[in-house]
Amino acid sequence: MSTSHDPFFTPIDINGVALRNRFAVAPMTRVSATEDGSATAEMARYYERFARGGFGLLITEGLYTDRAFAQGYQHQPGLTDAAQAHAWRPVVEAAHRHGARIVAQLMHAGAISQGNRFRDGTLGPSAVQPRGQQMAFYYGQGPYPTPRAMTEEAIADAVQGFADAAGRAVGEAGFDGIEIHGANGYLIDQFMTDHSNRRTDRWGGDASRRVAFLLAVFGAVRAKVGGRVPVGVRISQGKVNDFAHKWAGGERDAEVIFGALADAGADAIHVTEHEAWAPAFEGVSDSLVGLARRYAPKMRLIANGGLHDLARARETFEAGADLVALGKGALANPDFPDRIRTARNVAAFDPALLGPIANIKPSELAA
Repeated sequence: MSTSHDPFFTPIDINGVALRNRFAVAPMTRVSATEDGSATAEMARYYERFARGGFGLLITEGLYTDRAFAQGYQHQPGLTDAAQAHAWRPVVEAAHRHGARIVAQLMHAGAISQGNRFRDGTLGPSAVQPRGQQMAFYYGQGPYPTPRAMTEEAIADAVQGFADAAGRAVGEAGFDGIEIHGANGYLIDQFMTDHSNRRTDRWGGDASRRVAFLLAVFGAVRAKVGGRVPVGVRISQGKVNDFAHKWAGGERDAEVIFGALADAGADAIHVTEHEAWAPAFEGVSDSLVGLARRYAPKMRLIANGGLHDLARARETFEAGADLVALGKGALANPDFPDRIRTARNVAAFDPALLGPIANIKPSELAA
């Protein structure tokens, strides 16, 4: 097939980082690091397959940011010291060797941590028990415990953890950029959500006040890495523990969140929904991608959610996305861009790949 005028294969840049096409690998938790949180040779091979298969951008799984309350899962990788940072260098080098760019996603699990080797108990914006159940394929079991409400000192420590991890990611591991995980129910999202953030201080209140923690993290990360690499933010409504959640304020919340990120100078927003093309709220026609484009008109937008369906991906481009990020589609087809470029069939995703534990399987590395 000809790709000369295909939007999927048009080069693009994000704050000077040139990408060969519009396909990204979405961040996917694979709980395959060492017990002490270091990336492995197996992980390097796993990420390398996506780069070799033609993806322009790789976004890592969420990397925990401190040695206090950030870790969310057993065998989750981190970026808390030089050893962990240096363990990522072979991954970064493999991505570059095959022409891809790779960014580190930084994550603090907050109240929905279900495996932390550093601390007992959890912290969150407020002492509110999270909805849902821990995830068995990430070694979890039963309901989430009620977190302790974060003090000002704990909030400051968490913000500093993001900044320090970003510095290691760029300065020691060699990543091409940073994605701040503000989605899927983790700590930043907990601060932005009305039912998990019941604070009455400067970190709580209406939507315009609940974004304060996100903006503090973004500002600290930007101050640490400067303008030399892109800094983006992942945003969602649904959560790993509350799949169907919608923002209480509807489009007004979208305006607040996306507008705040635009004003702060974020380089990219990564919007993830179960179906990226679907209306964001009842009674509206715009998807969350469309609303992000409306309220952050100059932003690079990455869309995620069922976009291995190319017709849907094209719809999402028309709604304002600049890149599409694939999760299950990439797991089933680590060479997805090359398959599309050469008009080969795309394999369906087999959910058994992520069971009983969602770690990397030998079959993924066989080809």
